[in-house]
Order: sequence, then C-alpha cells, then structure tokens
Amino acid sequence: MANLLEQLAAMTVVVADTGDIDAIRQFTPRDATTNPSLILAAAQIPTYQELIDRSLRESREVIGADAPAEEVVREAIDEISVTFGKEILKIVPGRVSTEVDARLSYDTDATIAKARKLISLYDQAGIGKDRVLIKIASTWEGIKAAEILEREGIHCNLTLLFGFAQAVACAEAGATLISPFVGRILDWYKKSTGRDSYPGPEDPGVLSVTRIFNYFKTHGYATEVMGASFRNIDEIVELAGCDLLTISPALMDQLRQSEDVLERRLDAANPAAGEPRIHVDETLFRTMMAEDTMASDKLDEGIRGFSKAIETLEGQLAHRLAVVEGGAAFTHAVHEIFLLNDLDGDGCITREEWLGSDAVFDALDTDNDGRLAPEDVRGGLGAPLAISR
Repeated sequence: MANLLEQLAAMTVVVADTGDIDAIRQFTPRDATTNPSLILAAAQIPTYQELIDRSLRESREVIGADAPAEEVVREAIDEISVTFGKEILKIVPGRVSTEVDARLSYDTDATIAKARKLISLYDQAGIGKDRVLIKIASTWEGIKAAEILEREGIHCNLTLLFGFAQAVACAEAGATLISPFVGRILDWYKKSTGRDSYPGPEDPGVLSVTRIFNYFKTHGYATEVMGASFRNIDEIVELAGCDLLTISPALMDQLRQSEDVLERRLDAANPAAGEPRIHVDETLFRTMMAEDTMASDKLDEGIRGFSKAIETLEGQLAHRLAVVEGGAAFTHAVHEIFLLNDLDGDGCITREEWLGSDAVFDALDTDNDGRLAPEDVRGGLGAPLAISR
C-alpha cells in the first residue's frame, strides 16, 4: 500500500522546504524552495563548502580585486542563492524558489531590481524563467513589485503570508504562487490563547489556508496556493488536495513512514462555498492588516527573522572570504581600515583620527609612537587571520 507521502503526491504537488541538496535527492519532490535561513543551515554542511567558496571567488571576480569585502559578500549572497538553485534544479523536474533579500520588503523598486538580477544570473546559467520563482514578502510594497515582475514574465512566490488581505491582494496582482505559513499562524494562536494544541481540523493555520484556497477556486484566480511552515503531519493531512505543500525533510520522512489512508480535503474542481469577491486596494489592505493582529505581528516578525538570517550569513561569508583569499583578503581589510580612519590621507592614522577604541589603537601601536602605519595594522591583525585559517 502507498505511504502517506506517495498518496499526498498523487493529489498535491509536494515541494521540498530545504537547502539540503542531498535531502532533496532523497525525497524526489517536484519543486523546491529555499530561503536565507535554509541556505545558512546548508552552509554548515562540509559537503557544500566548495559551492560556497566557488561563489565567493566568482563574486570577487565580478566586483573587482580592490573592492571592499562587504561588497563582495553582498554579491556573493545572490551568487550563492543562485548556485544552490542551479544544483537543486539538476534534481527536481519543476521549479525552485529563490528569495529576495528580506531587508528590501518595504521597497518596491529595490525588490524589482533584485528580482531582475537573480533572474539574470539564472539566465547566464542557461536556466529559463519558467523554472524559477522569485520569493517576495507579502507586504503591500512586495505585492506591487510582484505585479510588475509578473507582467515581465518573472514568476513570483509571495511568502510570509498570514492574512486574508495579503492573499486576495496577491491574487489580484497576478502572483503565480502564494505561501501561507500554516505553522506560524498556529504558533501565534497557541501563545495568544494559552492552548497547548489544536486538532487538525481546528488548526487556525489549516483554517486560514482552506479559506484562501476555496476563495481562489470559487472566483477563478489562477494564483496557486502552497501551504508552508508546518508543525506536524496532521496539518499536512488536513490540506491534502491543496495546489502545493512545501514540507521539511523531517515531516516528509514521517509521511513516508505512515501507511494510513489519506482523504482529499481540498478540491479545486469543487470548492466549498466561499465568501463574495472583494477588491483589495492599498487602503483596504492596510485597514484589514491593522485589524488582523496575528497577520501583522507574524509578518513583521518574519521579516525581522529572515533579515537576521541574511546578516548572519553575511558575517559567515565575510569570514570565509578571508580564509579563501588569505593574504589578499587581509590586504583588503587593511585598505578599508585606512580609508575609514586616515582622514588627511597621509598614509598614517593618528590617535585623533582613529574612530575605534583606544584599546585597539594601543594594541596596534606596538612602537608607541602615536601613529599607525599600514605595517602596524598588518602586524596587529595577522595573528587573528592566521588562527582563522
């Protein structure tokens, strides 16, 4: 008898929610989705270190030999996202979702520019737009960016979606896909009500996705619904029949271990009677979001969390760049210190010019002459670099 994962795959497109290429290879989903948190986790796996190092080297070539390390790292974030995407597309027959920097979530123009860049990187690798979904946070600004991108043939996955207003606005904007976060909705209600658990049919996240799915199918929207962020397999079972479900390897394994009979809960051809069609403009969007405390809280929290993951990844990449480039990266670091502190451009940094702490200045000023020459900085920073390597 077919296991739950096989039964689910017969009625719903199963998407791997991971950056772990080996896990994707194991479960053979049709699509895959990543985000900075998942790439950050995958980056800790030694198997993928060469992918990271290759992206750093390519980013250095793109940005230039004399560019500051932080510019190389910013470029590398895009390169690494696409590198992982390319590797994933060697395994899955469908699409991969690649995320726009969450720090751009409230900037329509910057989101559009980043999306175009990611698509251009895929294009350079010979991968067409039809195999890539650009993940964008479901802010009003993100939704408007997606509307423009979709007109250009760039398909979008609107993520961090928690409220009905977000879903309707995305559908009206012509988004290819939305990713309502089932588990995070449940988290909020458990914390808000003090309840330890909800049965699957009463799970607030399940009810939210069910409402959105039936509304879209009743009113003929082409936007696909992909439930995401699951906490248990009961939530997945209750959404069997949804267009897509993106599931972590751990939960996919649980589904694979069970041979229970799976019943279709959602049916695109026969949706449950839904509510009347509405039009969500910016005013109504912001009004509905203000009235939906859960959606507003979780959207802001999600953007902060994804932004923190990017910042953490940037920090790790900066360290790795120093390791990969060795003395070259060291030279860049010294150069940047002088650009920042040598205010009169005479090739030395005095205590009055120094913008850091006195303790660091004293540690670097080994000859106690009150001035830092490039060799003083190189000498003072050499030991930490040697240790890191």
